Amino acid sequence: MSATPILDSITEPSALKALDASELTGLAAEIRETLVETVAATGGHLAPNLGVVELTLGLHRALDCPTDKIVWDVGHQAYVHKLITGRRERFDTLRTYGGVCGFPKRTESPFDVHDAGHASNSISVALGLAAARDLRGDDEAIVAVIGDGSLTGGMAFEALDHAGHLGTRLIVLLNDNEMSIAPNVGALSSYLARVRLDRRYRRLRDDVESALGKTKLGAAMVAAGEAAKESVKQLLVPGMLFEELGIQYVGPIDGHDIAQVQNAVTWARTADGPVLIHAVTRKGMGYVHAEDRPDTFHGISPFSVETGKVNGSSEGPLSYTETFGRALVVEAEADERIVAITAAMPAGTGLTHFAERFESRFFDVGIAEQHAVGLAAGLAHGGRIPVVAIYSTFLQRAYDQVIMDAALQNLHVVFCIDRAGLVGEDGPTHHGVFDLTYLRAVPNLMIMSPADEAELVNMLHTALAADGPVAIRYPRGTGRGVALPAEPLLLEAGRSEVRRQGSDVAILALGRMVEVAEKAAEALAAEGVEARVVNMRWVKPMDLEAISAATETPLIVTIEENTGLGGFGAAVLEVLADLDARTPVLRLAIADCFVTHGSMGRLLADVGLTPESVTAAVLGRLRDIHASESERSDGRAQARRRAR
Repeated sequence: MSATPILDSITEPSALKALDASELTGLAAEIRETLVETVAATGGHLAPNLGVVELTLGLHRALDCPTDKIVWDVGHQAYVHKLITGRRERFDTLRTYGGVCGFPKRTESPFDVHDAGHASNSISVALGLAAARDLRGDDEAIVAVIGDGSLTGGMAFEALDHAGHLGTRLIVLLNDNEMSIAPNVGALSSYLARVRLDRRYRRLRDDVESALGKTKLGAAMVAAGEAAKESVKQLLVPGMLFEELGIQYVGPIDGHDIAQVQNAVTWARTADGPVLIHAVTRKGMGYVHAEDRPDTFHGISPFSVETGKVNGSSEGPLSYTETFGRALVVEAEADERIVAITAAMPAGTGLTHFAERFESRFFDVGIAEQHAVGLAAGLAHGGRIPVVAIYSTFLQRAYDQVIMDAALQNLHVVFCIDRAGLVGEDGPTHHGVFDLTYLRAVPNLMIMSPADEAELVNMLHTALAADGPVAIRYPRGTGRGVALPAEPLLLEAGRSEVRRQGSDVAILALGRMVEVAEKAAEALAAEGVEARVVNMRWVKPMDLEAISAATETPLIVTIEENTGLGGFGAAVLEVLADLDARTPVLRLAIADCFVTHGSMGRLLADVGLTPESVTAAVLGRLRDIHASESERSDGRAQARRRAR
């Protein structure tokens, strides 16, 4: 890449204020070039960041950060912010182990105010910062940058309502690009589109008040009272939805015009009370492939800059996501009761083909996971079989609905939990390592996890035929390349599968960890240790016979891609306690910590879930057991000698 003298000179955002218009234009071009070339190498969220280059520059020119504070919603649009806040030299480490995080991170920079990763919370956090400022008697500006997709989340509306009620100084910068990951859905999106596209709004925004007073119709309305005047304003003036909440509205402005953004934020800083600035941008701006396919380039793996094609994208077996999507279409063709629900991620959850094939049976609710589960409950009450496809990390947001709306009433809702386990470069906000723990405690809910993609097909078939709520958790990435069943099988509830026989140790593995266990068993065999490998399949109900049989070996090992607190291994311990078993147990799971970002191989090694790590851990524990037995044996022999 060619030298970028302007960008290289920006070590903190205050330096932006010395640049003239032509230099800012050049800087924007350099930033886009840096974004494209970096993300092409590391993967990441390209289209959202290309769309906010000028918006970010204008915002920082109007503020004095880090005294003033910016809270980024989701945070996948904060790469530009990172580039101009001292992380330019390390930006080529984006999303790599030990490198720059793909989301705002407080430990990385004082300019990052709040660790982000999930949508719709920025206004709440910013309002809290504003309230704390007021209590201290300070006067810094607080800005929440939120996309129109995130604005579909209920938490954003709760915060807007409270902001209007408090009336404190707060700036909400609405980045309106008509998309979240997929094109936005819902009435709010339609409302913003009307505001955005109707030129009359722009003309009338500033002068509707005076116009009403100058015409006969306006005079008549004024005479009739404020109620009539306000009703006509709602027909003519954009932003009345927000102003009715007590929030001043500015816009729409061109989010690709640095001066417009700067001027709007500068004015909003002086306003008395909360202000919403509506900035219109284009996702993927400046890179033709991202402009043409903004959904594809929202979050993308390493790709060719010239062609826009993902490197090696045509190779390898089906992913678990693709396998699920294909299997669901087959099931839906055979059963018209099946409906599918996603929270703004039809492609990410594998539902694109279902949406095309069964348009009336597909529901994209926007970024609203709580509503997705509540909707599923209603559909189940109405005789449908709803399949709710949500990432593990995002299903956390709907935990109350899983319990109260689905499980409490034993409704037949199928939760297909994608991205379960570690997810690699997206890091701690996206790792799905808590679902076994937070779901296992829910009564009536059955939980499965497939060892391969063929088993996922069978588990989906089993879940759809079940009676009551069922969860299937499966990982990100490709499967093992096994052949898919021509006809899916019904799996017996709570029945595991022995994949390898052995009497020296019993390894009880779940999901993707079954393959790890099998490879570890091969390595153990080379050390003279014969391991039994059990694909447990079910976390709830559990296979009590398989666990009881495991007590016949000197050591039981559990392996799971979930936190060790309250997960699969903990469930095995509970069963063993009920059996009053004394067999030693080695639990291999993710420690009580947030795992950083990096390649899957590196992260699995860090948490001790590679075949090599498992082999070493098992051999170490067996040595300890044998040493303890030897000591006890020696102690008994000595006692006998003393007794003689």
